Amino acid sequence: MLKHFLQFKDLARDEHLYLFERARLIKSRFKRYQPYHPLVDRTLAMIFEKSSTRTRLSFEAGMHQLGGSAIYLNTRDTQLGRGEPVEDAGEVISRMVDIVMIRTFEQEIIERFASHSRVPVINGLTNEYHPCQILADIFTFIEHRGSIQGKTVAWIGDSNNMCNTWLQAAEVLGFNVHVSTPPGYEVEPERANLYGTDHFESFADPMDACRGADLVTTDVWTSMGWEAENDERLKAFADWQVDADMMAVAKSDAVFMHCLPAHRGEEVTAEVIDGPQSVVWDEAENRLHVQKALMEYLLLGKVETEQ
Repeated sequence: MLKHFLQFKDLARDEHLYLFERARLIKSRFKRYQPYHPLVDRTLAMIFEKSSTRTRLSFEAGMHQLGGSAIYLNTRDTQLGRGEPVEDAGEVISRMVDIVMIRTFEQEIIERFASHSRVPVINGLTNEYHPCQILADIFTFIEHRGSIQGKTVAWIGDSNNMCNTWLQAAEVLGFNVHVSTPPGYEVEPERANLYGTDHFESFADPMDACRGADLVTTDVWTSMGWEAENDERLKAFADWQVDADMMAVAKSDAVFMHCLPAHRGEEVTAEVIDGPQSVVWDEAENRLHVQKALMEYLLLGKVETEQ
C-alpha cells in the first residue's frame, strides 16, 4: 500500500519505533563502513521551493549511500515555477522516479502533490510541519537517554512548524510537551492538527516550561517566509532566549537541541548550544540516518532486521 510521510502522525507508533530501530542499524553499518545498498536503481526526486543545507545534503547523500540516485529540482528552474498545476507535476514526476521529497511553503501544496503521486512523498519541510527533523530529534534523544515515552520536552519560542510537529509526536509516542511562547505567538491547535491536550501544556513563563524537562529545544525566532517581521519578533522574543538559567531548572541530565541554523545570542546563548548538554551535532547528523530508514520503509516496507 502506498504510504506518504507528510506529517508525523501519518505513521503509527509501531512504525516510528521500527524506524528508530532501523536507523540505529543503518547508522551502525555507516559507522563501520559497511556498504548497504537496498535501493539500487531507485531514484529520489528532491523538489525545493525553500532553500536548504541539511535537508538537501541528508537526502541526497542518504539516497546515494543506499545505492540509489537523487535528482535536485528547484521550482524556479522547472515548470512549477511557471505556473504548472501542482497536480500535473505530481502525475508526471511520479511516473519517472520512485520516491519524492518536497520542501515548500504551504502544507496544502504537498498534500495536493501527494494526492496525484504514484510514489511515496516525503515532507522535507512546510510552513506547518517538519516531520523528518522531529524524527531525527527523537532518535537522537533515544541514543542519549533511551525511550522518550513519558518524558517531558520543553519547547521555547515560536509556535512554528517544529513546535507543531513536536506536539503531534507527543500524541503518537506518549510523551509530554511544555510550550512557552510570547503573547500573540501561541500554539494554534487547528494549524498543528492537534485535537487533544493530554500531552501538551502551555506556560507563560519559559522558566516554568523548562522546570523538570528532559529535553529543552528551540528554533530561530524568525522562520523562512516571516523575514518582514524580524525586528518585531526580536523585541517580542527577547525573554525567550534559552540560557544557562533555563537549563539549570531542567533535569540535571537534560539535553539541548536545535534544528539549525542557529543564531547565537538570539534564541539560544553560545554557552548552551556549545555546552556539554547540547547534542545539536548528533541531531544534525541523524537526519541522514533516520531519512535512510524512512526511504527504505516507504519503498520496501519492513525488512528483516539484521545486526
